[in-house]
Amino acid sequence: MPDWNHIRAFLATANTGSLSAAARDLGLTQPTLSRQVAALEEELGIMLFERVGRTLELTQAGLELLEHTRTMGEAANRVSLVASGQSQDISGSISITSSDVFSAFVLPPALRKLRKAAPDLQVHVVAANDIQDLMRREADIALRHVRPEQPDLIAKLVYEPKAYFYASHEYLSERGTPETFDDLQNHDFISFGDTKEMTDFLTPMGIQLNEKNFPIGSKNGLVAWEYCRQGFGVSVMGEDVVQGTNDMVRLFPEMEPIVFPVWLVTHRELHTSRRIRLVFDLLADHFSSYK
Repeated sequence: MPDWNHIRAFLATANTGSLSAAARDLGLTQPTLSRQVAALEEELGIMLFERVGRTLELTQAGLELLEHTRTMGEAANRVSLVASGQSQDISGSISITSSDVFSAFVLPPALRKLRKAAPDLQVHVVAANDIQDLMRREADIALRHVRPEQPDLIAKLVYEPKAYFYASHEYLSERGTPETFDDLQNHDFISFGDTKEMTDFLTPMGIQLNEKNFPIGSKNGLVAWEYCRQGFGVSVMGEDVVQGTNDMVRLFPEMEPIVFPVWLVTHRELHTSRRIRLVFDLLADHFSSYK
């Protein structure tokens, strides 16, 4: 088995992209960290990094190893928190941002686990459909449907919910139940803000709609979904939101689900903040279990 210190050195170097930054994160000198990475390469018999100009890039073998070592690192951090009792001692505040619908319907079970793990922690949920800026500390942790491109952010794909078309019993009794995608041209849809964005999203599926198909809507996702529930039209929604709601009908039962990703994102303070590490790992575990 490779030495854990060598694996940790590799993981820090891969996360930061440089030996000097990794050494600072681990409290080591750069020569010491460099020796540990070299020792891991020797233990495994593979090259993990190659230097391109002034930067380090992972080799293909390094990329394959990275996924497994990140899992090991997360597990080691959780063991450390539990063994030292730190999870119960963590206090202060932390902010989590996600969409209004996700915050209201999907996040609560994870928050219950968080309350038990860290009862002294104050959690502020920023329910917003625009992307809060983690780099400016507008939030500590974000749940997003788009992977961020900033290199200083850490992102993990934790959840891929399935969405379908839904309408209320009341709406379908008045307008009839569409049997094909072509039938949807004669139905009303609920807009979630940007009508063109929604029509562009549906067009590749073979659903041709225009602005006249969206007589009502709201940028507030909770309001838009409530309009759907009250019979104003058809809407796309994640099945985890609709579960337990007996007043809604899923259309086209045989259709392939619309799958969209959920990325768990935070800044690099994850490596130094016990509070952020605890919440990030708990959310990752919770949503990954949905798979």
